Amino acid sequence: MELALVVAVIAIALIFDYTNGFHDAANAIATSVSTRALTPRVALVMAAVMNFVGAFLGTEVAETVGKGIINTPAGEHGLVIVLSALVGAITWNLITWYFGLPSSSSHALIGGLVGAGLASASTVLWSGIVDKVVIPMMISPAVGFLGAFLVMTAILWIFRRSNPGKTTRGFRLAQSLSAAAMALGHGLQDAQKTMGVIFLALLTTGHVQPGDEIPIWVKVAAATAISLGTYSGGWRIMRTLGRRIIHLDPARGFASEAVAATVLYVMAIGLHAPVSTTHTITSAVMGAGATKRLSAVRWGVAKGIVLAWIVTIPAAGAVAAVCYAVAHLILE
Repeated sequence: MELALVVAVIAIALIFDYTNGFHDAANAIATSVSTRALTPRVALVMAAVMNFVGAFLGTEVAETVGKGIINTPAGEHGLVIVLSALVGAITWNLITWYFGLPSSSSHALIGGLVGAGLASASTVLWSGIVDKVVIPMMISPAVGFLGAFLVMTAILWIFRRSNPGKTTRGFRLAQSLSAAAMALGHGLQDAQKTMGVIFLALLTTGHVQPGDEIPIWVKVAAATAISLGTYSGGWRIMRTLGRRIIHLDPARGFASEAVAATVLYVMAIGLHAPVSTTHTITSAVMGAGATKRLSAVRWGVAKGIVLAWIVTIPAAGAVAAVCYAVAHLILE
């Protein structure tokens, strides 16, 4: 029974990773596609490849998710908790994908872990959640917005006397690099979260020990799942991020992607924090767009996105808690 649960948890974790890929594909490529810097198919292939590569650049975020959110009991009970957390996260991903809302897969997963942990009376590591989740969750969008606003302001000043046509063509080329950097950051952040959940499942059953490194097969499986999900696309969310918030030009697309990618790298490698790629790029798009004029940003759409951000953790947590209650009755 325990082995079957381990296999089920790993399989569902990879399904979550796949939904993360198609849910968050827009993070890396929406701005490049909307400005016609890249065609949709080329952008998806590039994003899938860079997601795969990014998954191997570190394990700091995976360790935070696997060891710093909840302490699960050993054995089958612990596996049921992890399974419930994953179902809660997947459910919220599918709901927000259906409505085209760029919510955070990362926070859906963390909400699922917290909800299942509370429902099972497991130890929730609140200090770790505050330090590694809540504070970065508030900082990263603010830095993304302000950073993109400042970078775009600098671009406008530096190129104020340049030929508009040549400048636009130059930034379309630059966006190929910034989109690749964004996709690499997405792989670095989001694939590691699935690695952390699989490691947590292996930890509860004694297949790995707390001080062990993440097995290479876990890295390859997580990287492959998120890449396949990214390649399958996420057109509903892409429309929201690329066009409905603001009509982007190549320079603003470059500024938002470059700043968002930088935030992802610093948070992952420097602070080991599992931040939301969705929050970061969406805020950066708003910041770059605000340099036109504040009214250029469709704040009504932005308001709906922010509302989805706020409810993601408790909503995914509530679904996970219900899943745990049902699974507990069936299996125990």
